[in-house]
Amino acid sequence: MKRKSSKVNRAWLHEHLSDPYVRRAQQEGYRSRAAYKLQEIDESLALIRPGQVVVDLGSAPGAWSQYLRRRLAPQGAAAGALPGAIVATDLLEMEPVEGVQFLQGDFRDDAVLARLEALLAGRPVDLVVSDMAPNLSGVAASDAARVAHLVELALEFACRHLRPDGALVVKCFHGSGYSQLVERFKRSFRSVKAVKPRASRARSAETFLVGRGPKAGREGGAGCGQTGLDAGN
Repeated sequence: MKRKSSKVNRAWLHEHLSDPYVRRAQQEGYRSRAAYKLQEIDESLALIRPGQVVVDLGSAPGAWSQYLRRRLAPQGAAAGALPGAIVATDLLEMEPVEGVQFLQGDFRDDAVLARLEALLAGRPVDLVVSDMAPNLSGVAASDAARVAHLVELALEFACRHLRPDGALVVKCFHGSGYSQLVERFKRSFRSVKAVKPRASRARSAETFLVGRGPKAGREGGAGCGQTGLDAGN
């Protein structure tokens, strides 16, 4: 078993070190190759502009926050003045990214959510991005439920805080429960698109759902219409 594990680890390390996105991240100062997933989504859909208020859920180690910071700044600067605002949160620690307000804590915890909302100070949000993913057990039904729960939490947060023309990007996985998540997005947003960035490894089941233009609540206010959280199903 140890010999097999050692072979697997060596194979993973070889693949990781030879990955062009890993090498590119090292050259361009990103903390992980994940930055290029968000970059591809942004470049295909034109989501990010200077002056926006953005929330980054599941932000550690910080590659998405780094990309957001460069996109919001004049000439893509990694330091200096930052038009707009980035608020990030993760259960894990994250090394500071200049201009990013970071809150460490469990997004599933109401107290952490309240602190995150306090950092927004009532500002409407232009974009919510979520790279949150649960620890997977290998049991398909259980893992699908964990993924769906995190997506629903991000969706609920976005529905409360997005501008009428705002957008939500969430990571999810093809498999059990995926079609239901797509339907929830369609009930919540005027436009929904699934994106599989080239930077996602081919064998990975991950994909990203992008919802734009939250639908009005049933009483005509904010709320993304009838989401999977309040649809009563």
